[in-house]
This record gives sequence, C-alpha cells and structure tokens, in this order.
Amino acid sequence: MKKNMGSFDRILRVIVAIVLTTLYLMNVVTGTVGLVLVVLSVVFVLTSLVSFCPLYMPFGISTCKKEN
Repeated sequence: MKKNMGSFDRILRVIVAIVLTTLYLMNVVTGTVGLVLVVLSVVFVLTSLVSFCPLYMPFGISTCKKEN
C-alpha cells in the first residue's frame, strides 16, 4: 500500500475519532447512530496509523506532501 495521507489529515482523523467516541461515551449520541460513529472512529484511527485511506485510491486523492 502506498501512503496517501499526510500528517494534517492523519491528525484531523484522530481528533474527530476522539470527539465521536467521547460523544458516545457521554451518551450524547446513542443507539445505532452512536455505534456507527464508534465504528467510524475505529476506521479513522486505523487509517491514520497506516497512513492509507482506501476511499482515496479510486479518486486519485493524496494528501501527502509531494517529494521533489
């Protein structure tokens, strides 16, 4: 897998994951929507750890800095 996520994108995803998980744990978001957001949080963290987002590939998106 070729990396396609830059540092800013990775940090932003982790922050969003923390916020979504916190909302679920504080019972602000509950039920099916809450569980979907927790699963999305896990996906965000995993994609941030490997610096690869499969959804970026079909669209040719890359947030990595260009190497000269």
